[in-house]
Amino acid sequence: MRTEQDMLGSMEVPDDALYGIHTVRALTNFGSWPPVDPELVKAYAAVKLACARTNCDLGALTPEIAAAVEAACLELMAGRHLEQFPVSALQGGAGTSLNMNVNEVVANLALRQLGRKPGDYAGIGPLDTVNLHQSTNDTFPTALKVAAIRGCRELDAELTRLHAAFQELERKFARTVKMGRTELMDAVPCTLGRTFGAMAEAFARDRWRIFKCEERLRVVNLGGTAIGTGLGAPRAFIFQATDRLREITGFGLARAENLVDATQNADVFAEVSGILRVVACNLRKIGGDLRLLASGPDCGLGEIRLPARQAGSSIMPGKVNPVLPEHAESVALQVLAADLAITQAVAAGQLELNAFLPVIAHNLLGALRLLNGLLPRFRELCVTGIEATGAPPAPGAIAWATALVPRLGYAGAARVAEAMRRNGWDVHRAAVEAGGLKAAEVEAWLAPERLLQLGHVQPAAPPPSGPEPRNS
Repeated sequence: MRTEQDMLGSMEVPDDALYGIHTVRALTNFGSWPPVDPELVKAYAAVKLACARTNCDLGALTPEIAAAVEAACLELMAGRHLEQFPVSALQGGAGTSLNMNVNEVVANLALRQLGRKPGDYAGIGPLDTVNLHQSTNDTFPTALKVAAIRGCRELDAELTRLHAAFQELERKFARTVKMGRTELMDAVPCTLGRTFGAMAEAFARDRWRIFKCEERLRVVNLGGTAIGTGLGAPRAFIFQATDRLREITGFGLARAENLVDATQNADVFAEVSGILRVVACNLRKIGGDLRLLASGPDCGLGEIRLPARQAGSSIMPGKVNPVLPEHAESVALQVLAADLAITQAVAAGQLELNAFLPVIAHNLLGALRLLNGLLPRFRELCVTGIEATGAPPAPGAIAWATALVPRLGYAGAARVAEAMRRNGWDVHRAAVEAGGLKAAEVEAWLAPERLLQLGHVQPAAPPPSGPEPRNS
């Protein structure tokens, strides 16, 4: 064990730990669960790298020390040493514990680069070197925005692939007739392709919304230090640090025009979370639709067949459950819960700072991680393997009569429906006997091509069934 000191006194730190006394205190106060999202750690390392390069440019750090700090940051950005970040994601202090955890790990890695032992902070320290000209209050939200942009870009790509998968189902089942339902009751006939096309459009809108998130997230308050006034940082640092971070990340980051506003107000995270909430709403709705369409398969709707992925029961032989749509709905429910936590945390900010940024970070990055983990599995294991069962809507379904309203009017179609109900006839017989149509005309009105049309177009007259009568 080694002994480290801070303003409150001294504590023992494990010899091999890259973190220090501030992290040990945080572990005592908050525990280690739930863990900090690894993407936030990587993004935080990028922020520290940008600040180190800026401080080197300004002469505040020597090239040797800056190079050691840079090497340490690059290791963290590559995903190494994540076990050295044990502090709980749900910490008090607006994220100071994570900031200090990062500062300590970077400092000790830099010391190791120079052949020195962890904790030997003379010349390279967590505060005076790694945190130079910074505060938790500008670095934490900046790191969160960088991590969120990465997550949103990944989600945009996954939504694009899911959109394409549903478009393929739209093409594949363009002529497969099914019964449309409103309030779970038979309404009018349509096609399975139309159903999947509507699902595709929902995900297309989600993709556009997610794409626009980056416009909000790219504005950062780096350089604002404690409350956005830049107190404690040189003006040159404030103007250059974001430029350096933009070079490192490749994102179109920009310094906020009003750093005080960007420091105290976290509404952008509520806005982005709201967009994730919409994605979750669509996932839950569509997951439920797939479960209904596949229900049965013998005694339910049974219009589609989902890929069989695992045995569905420990007592009912042969039962297969729609586990992937259920997984999608489960993730959606968790994202909706995360959104509630985020909106409450955003509203709980007070005066010049929001103390609950760690709650926002945990839930926002957690929602992105859940969605990005779900979508490829949902697409590959479920959506791309969907098949139609081949069972057309029962010709005796009274809802077929609605398709004849443009030809017979409401009253005429109602007579067809009543004949079907009273006599047990299918739509073809009822349309001929009660509606006065020819059989070929009924077929034309109920054809998949007509069901695909926007609005009704009078079908072509059927060809004559026999030779023209002779004039006597």
